[in-house]
Amino acid sequence: MTELEKPIRIMLVDDHAVTRAGFRFLLESMEGMSVVAEAADGIEALKLYASVKPALVILDMSMPGMGGREVLERLRQEWPDSKVLVCTMHESTALIEHTLQLGAAGYISKNSSPEELLAAIRRISQGHKYLDRELAAERITRNMREGVSGLESLTEREFQILCRYAEARASEDIAAELGITVKTVANNLTIIKEKLQVESVPALVRLAISKGLVSI
Repeated sequence: MTELEKPIRIMLVDDHAVTRAGFRFLLESMEGMSVVAEAADGIEALKLYASVKPALVILDMSMPGMGGREVLERLRQEWPDSKVLVCTMHESTALIEHTLQLGAAGYISKNSSPEELLAAIRRISQGHKYLDRELAAERITRNMREGVSGLESLTEREFQILCRYAEARASEDIAAELGITVKTVANNLTIIKEKLQVESVPALVRLAISKGLVSI
């Protein structure tokens, strides 16, 4: 790195202190990387982002309270230029698709190698998208084999409603947060059940949890 080059300023968002410490140790051992902030939950992440304005956020999806999906939504709404690399244990194809739709710049597994993490950070900092090679291959294979079906068939609004129901949010709260009516929430829920071929909200919740869409 030349004197004119600046390190990539990174914020870590993960509720596990040991995981954050591991990421910090790894990243700061790499040339051109600087961890400028850490957050243990979503609310702290949004506050820190506003004051620190990192070049890149490495975000876990499963956190208590405000989960990673909602953090991603809010970051992209409030700071459209924000760059977010999702790094999680959840490798659901549906979650990958909708996370990218929400505006994530990249998605990698926590099982990825340090070299893959470095490649992801470099590519995203250059304005590109990045998807873990193994996950990308699985995504292509599944799409070729099955086409669009199941969770992948949900619209972004339907996906938002499903995840919020799975987090035990009330219809009134979901409507207020998304800026829609309670009736629209109910109508979308009916469509979701039809698309996923389930008969009840509890079944939807179990499905969302099994696919890693929400934390438990």
